[in-house]
Amino acid sequence: MELGNYEQPVVMREEAKRRRRRMKPHSPASNLSSVELISIEFILPTSNKQVQETMLLEIAGNCTVEQMKAQIWMRAIEMSQTTDFYHKFPPDQFILQYQKKGQWYEIYDKHQVIQTLDCILYWKVLEKKVGKISVIQKQKPAQAVQEFQTQLNDLIGYDVTDVSNVHDDELEFTRRRLVTPRMIEVACRDPKLYSMHPWITSKPLPEYVLKKITNNNIFIIIHRGTTSQKIKVSIDDTPDMILQSFFTKMAKKKSLMDIPEDHSELDFVLRVCGRDEYITGETPIKDFHWIRQCLKNGEEIHLVLDDPPDPKEDEVQKEEWPLVDDCTGVTGYHEQLTIDGKDHERVFTISLWDCNRKFRVKIVGIDIPVLPRNTELTVFVEANIQHGQQLLSQRRTISKPFTEEVLWNTWVEFDIKIKDLPKGALLNLQIYCGKAQALSTKVNLQSHDSPNSDSKCKTQLLYYVNILLIDHRSLLRSGEYVLHMWKISGKGEEQGSINADKLTSATNPDKENSMAISIVLDKYCHPIALPKHRITSDPQGDRTRAEMPNQLRKQLEAIIDTDPLNPLTPEDKELLWHFRYESIKHPKAYPKLLSSVKWGQQEIVAKTYQLLAKREAWDHSSLDVGLTMQLLDCNFSDENVRAMAVQKLESLEDDDVLHYLLQLVQAVKFEPYHDSALARFLLKRGLRVSTSKLNNIKVTGIVKIDCFSGENHVY
Repeated sequence: MELGNYEQPVVMREEAKRRRRRMKPHSPASNLSSVELISIEFILPTSNKQVQETMLLEIAGNCTVEQMKAQIWMRAIEMSQTTDFYHKFPPDQFILQYQKKGQWYEIYDKHQVIQTLDCILYWKVLEKKVGKISVIQKQKPAQAVQEFQTQLNDLIGYDVTDVSNVHDDELEFTRRRLVTPRMIEVACRDPKLYSMHPWITSKPLPEYVLKKITNNNIFIIIHRGTTSQKIKVSIDDTPDMILQSFFTKMAKKKSLMDIPEDHSELDFVLRVCGRDEYITGETPIKDFHWIRQCLKNGEEIHLVLDDPPDPKEDEVQKEEWPLVDDCTGVTGYHEQLTIDGKDHERVFTISLWDCNRKFRVKIVGIDIPVLPRNTELTVFVEANIQHGQQLLSQRRTISKPFTEEVLWNTWVEFDIKIKDLPKGALLNLQIYCGKAQALSTKVNLQSHDSPNSDSKCKTQLLYYVNILLIDHRSLLRSGEYVLHMWKISGKGEEQGSINADKLTSATNPDKENSMAISIVLDKYCHPIALPKHRITSDPQGDRTRAEMPNQLRKQLEAIIDTDPLNPLTPEDKELLWHFRYESIKHPKAYPKLLSSVKWGQQEIVAKTYQLLAKREAWDHSSLDVGLTMQLLDCNFSDENVRAMAVQKLESLEDDDVLHYLLQLVQAVKFEPYHDSALARFLLKRGLRVSTSKLNNIKVTGIVKIDCFSGENHVY
């Protein structure tokens, strides 16, 4: 179908007219019944910092923070005694803050709907009729903070504040959101224990190590200065018991060990010789990794009697930012966002599920700084909508001669409706080239399941780039974009690795030397928001849970037991989904079952969430890290599925997390959004493990986690 005659992205034409005819007539009564009005007292800034003004406004619950701020400014200009102040400074130079349990929080997301704000929910719990919000002028970062950031950039090797290769403010948005869990984790940890974080394990001592121990006793050598003392201890003794026994033995020989007479075992700790690793706490000495390593290798155990480290050295500097709550960036339910039955003059945000037209994108053209040597080439753009590795829809442009600038100026319409776009869906744009003669048969906007000439002619993928269709605020993207593309490297790389790397939504920062593609996404009269799913019962699912025939049960069990590397056939996926309430009883089936979900159908996604609400078998099963990691690979982009996998990993001890750290760090690149359950998991675990412990462990990716954890104020 040719769509090139659509010049302007006019959206919701006939469809919008039909909806408007169904809307209620404009009247005060209908406004009150369809829109919640919230009373808020605003504490306003003035040119005189000693004087404060207040203003009471009735704010519509379904308007956005940005619209609320505009209302404040308009009313302040009309009524304030310092009108010149509000003419001088625009609203975007001010922030909104509220107080909750003694902490100040910033209302950070300007696109968020008022009724979904955390402060509104908090006031309702307290039964407050009128809430208070302070309007505060933004402050420039202190000189010390700027210098610290410069030093940090030098250490990491790039400027973490540079957002030139991203489409929006997601990076800054995520850093702000992660301040709160970071602060909570730091506040909850024991400063003394953190400074001497012991490296221990709860696993039983291996049998071959037990055979090297005589009568359950071992010898350790304790050093102090130039003097040392060898003592015999039980492997079940704790470090505190060993210190107490040592000081009892050395009660009259303290001077020989350079120990002050007024000092006791409470003033010292045991440290591994030559390492910043401490043997401390109430854990049996047999459970310390260093002790086990010495026993395994038949080496003597040398420890140093040392002064405990100062916990103040590990204190985290206070953030300059106000806190933001976890409701930031959250949209409402469909019932709150739908335009059906509402006065159109009171609609501020539209539910994505109200958009029944097909999704489309306008391919304007491409521009390349340096042409390839072979000038007898043609190019076309392949546009894919995908969710993880699942292709939801595919279209292509016609082929054109490969010149420095190739223009199509054509709208490409996909066979997927806007309402069916899932969160995490990518618009993947790829540039293919081939010989002009081979591509003389024009392929115009053909879908992935239609016959094409690829089997008859050779084409080569040159460049690719992605853009998330639903942004981090759950808003549908719109407007014009110039995306700088990534070049496909040589043929030596495996195709699987290329496909995984192609999931990135970042653009190429080397703008001068990279291919650029210009696209246009439809613009809308209001923001289009993806609603939150409300989990309801599935009556159809109850009927499908009837007794399965034995033959089908055996077939289902055979599919579940199939090796994860063997791809499922369409028939296998259909069987897994049809008997999903039986499959969900088997934790081993989860990766296969969830890969059978058609993520490009909103009704199917809703049923999937209903299904996952009944995942008792998964929650109560023992942890299988390999099985859980399957749900964190590039095949799954749904945040609820990935969060379910991360929740299972919470039972891992810190020592076990270190064993899988490389895989977990690599799995972060498969997250569609920066703020994810996996990112928060690694952040919390990174904050629990002291840097001294990390320095003693050589694991690829540990530097990334240390920087990512927030210890160096990256987040």
